[in-house]
Amino acid sequence: MIKKIKGKYVVLSETTGRKFGAYGTEKEAKKRLRQIEFFKHIKGKKAGGKGSKWFSSRLRKWRKGGDR
Repeated sequence: MIKKIKGKYVVLSETTGRKFGAYGTEKEAKKRLRQIEFFKHIKGKKAGGKGSKWFSSRLRKWRKGGDR
């Protein structure tokens, strides 16, 4: 979740309230939230499984700037 606190956009955990960073623009905060959701989604996948190739290709694409 994103909340505006003291003029900054703060990315917070919905369950624990943990802060994942404060950003000057809403666009930057949304980008970080997408990153968190992406890694949360793949966390349960085992290395070497079907998700491994998918993760590797997504990571390469992200590093090249294709997912921005």
